[in-house]
Amino acid sequence: MVKKHPPLPLEAFTPVPPPWDRSVCLELIDQLWALRAAMLQSEQRYADAIASVALHQRESARNLVHFLALRATDLRELQARLAWLGVSSLGRAESHVLANVNKVLGILHRLTGQAWQDRSPEEPVGSVSGPALLCGHTQALLGPVARDRSVRIMVTLPSEAATDYALVRSLVAAGMDVARINCAHDEAADWKAMAKRVRRAAKAAQREVKVLMDLGGPKIRTGPLPPGPTVLKLRPVRDQLGFATEPWRLRLLHPGASAATGAEPCIVVDDSWLARLRVGQQIHLNDVRDKKRRLLVVQTGTHGVLVEGMQTCYLTPETPLSVKGLHGRRVHTVYPGGIVPLPAAIRLHRGDRLSLVAQPLDPGLPLDPQHPRVACTLPQVVGQVRSGERVWLDDGRIGAVVRQASRHQLELEIVAARDGGEKLMADKGINFPDSELDLPALTEKDLQDLQTVAKVADLVGLSFVQRPDDVRQLLDALQRVDGGQVGVVLKIETLRGFENLPELMLAAMAGPAAGVMIARGDLAVECGYERMAEVQEEILWCSEAAHMPVIWATQVLESQAKTGVPSRAEISDAGMGVRAECVMLNKGPYIAETIRTLDDILRRMAGHQTKKTPLLRALRAWGPPG
Repeated sequence: MVKKHPPLPLEAFTPVPPPWDRSVCLELIDQLWALRAAMLQSEQRYADAIASVALHQRESARNLVHFLALRATDLRELQARLAWLGVSSLGRAESHVLANVNKVLGILHRLTGQAWQDRSPEEPVGSVSGPALLCGHTQALLGPVARDRSVRIMVTLPSEAATDYALVRSLVAAGMDVARINCAHDEAADWKAMAKRVRRAAKAAQREVKVLMDLGGPKIRTGPLPPGPTVLKLRPVRDQLGFATEPWRLRLLHPGASAATGAEPCIVVDDSWLARLRVGQQIHLNDVRDKKRRLLVVQTGTHGVLVEGMQTCYLTPETPLSVKGLHGRRVHTVYPGGIVPLPAAIRLHRGDRLSLVAQPLDPGLPLDPQHPRVACTLPQVVGQVRSGERVWLDDGRIGAVVRQASRHQLELEIVAARDGGEKLMADKGINFPDSELDLPALTEKDLQDLQTVAKVADLVGLSFVQRPDDVRQLLDALQRVDGGQVGVVLKIETLRGFENLPELMLAAMAGPAAGVMIARGDLAVECGYERMAEVQEEILWCSEAAHMPVIWATQVLESQAKTGVPSRAEISDAGMGVRAECVMLNKGPYIAETIRTLDDILRRMAGHQTKKTPLLRALRAWGPPG
């Protein structure tokens, strides 16, 4: 049986006006004139800010202001109607906003038979000069780039780079374009040594490699905790069924002997007791859990004795070891050194309370599991936070809400944690996404570090930047230490920094060169992981409008750098980095191989994408049909 369909409504036969309908074009022309007027009015409002930027940044500042005015309006309907007409839309206008609007207006005037006057003299940049400015600003800040790859690769140097020239040379050979020195680690002498080795390796490779020094900034962290229990856990290697396949090993040392005699953990025991031990002899003990354990002596030497066991064992300095002496009697000893206290940790579950205090904790007092407390490394923050505001701990692993607030203490309720709870330790990051924090842009340490920056660095990273005054303070501080030639990278790590991004850019344009780093770790915690994709897109658009290079940072190919094997998600993420001007890798034992992987990905993607514009390179995977 043939299924009958209901008749089509009369409206389905009503002819649709063609895309070049004059009334439609006239309506779009009116909307575009209104947009254009708003852009020029915005330029007048920002006249003082534009006048304060460096002369070579003036056109970029004007274009940024035009972009902000354009995107202050919801353009979705206008964009759809322009696409329906087949007219060049506004979707890729970031680098030349006014020129693009003028071009669309000119086309619509021609379609409607109206005269159009060339308005290019009013435009700060065009479709060619805008991208060219971005290219020039990028080269000024980040240096030249390898052929067939438009995106630079930045690599965080490990501490070993201060002494290991071969390591630095391997990074340069693999494709490193910018070397990042993290001023939160090591000392000024180490940074100078790292920079010297980078310059040497770059000269040998006949390449230019820039040096970025990243200031520590006012990073808010958990303060020191009282030491945890003094216990040593020894456990064998087990197979998938839980059976022990390899023993654990422990080295017993003479007092005064060096602990660096092997990879095994070491403890110091009584000299005369140690002299009794022979290969094949057994040591008896009851561990912390009162479990009977036997340790087998497998090696003796001048440094001490090596023992092993096949059962998990927990030792403390009070756990006696015994061996059989004369007449079957046992001889006991304890060990005065070698076991260090475990790092203290607070176990937190959803619904638990935690006190965040301004004053450091007394290291002599043990942790109270019923009323846990932890100090804040920046005590002035505590008095600036209000009840009801959110707090994220340990890079967003633990979420909390302030239930009570005072100048000296914040009472937090844990609202986000895994079912089994989370451990909070010392020196873990704290984020206050809802709080208006008044913190110095540059710490005392940062001001001292700038003296080294001025001598050895090409560019400096301003961490946790939030206000235009933060940027101006940095530029003034650089001038005082004869570092006026150093470029500035705005590290966008906080929600406030993201919200103030255009003003931060205009302030940075007063310097010789400037760029933006999307520090996706802290920023994701601050703005929420579900919003991170949107935020990084908006930063890319705004930066392109300012002709300012972007550094795509945090956890790029992190698994490969640490383990040698990347994840599928990391490969896709690295491919997205082609939309930035630079991609940053963190240190790891497999970093040279990771640089080569990223170099390959970026070279492949360079033929397909520039910023958010598809290049339409011929696809080799499929031929024409037939």
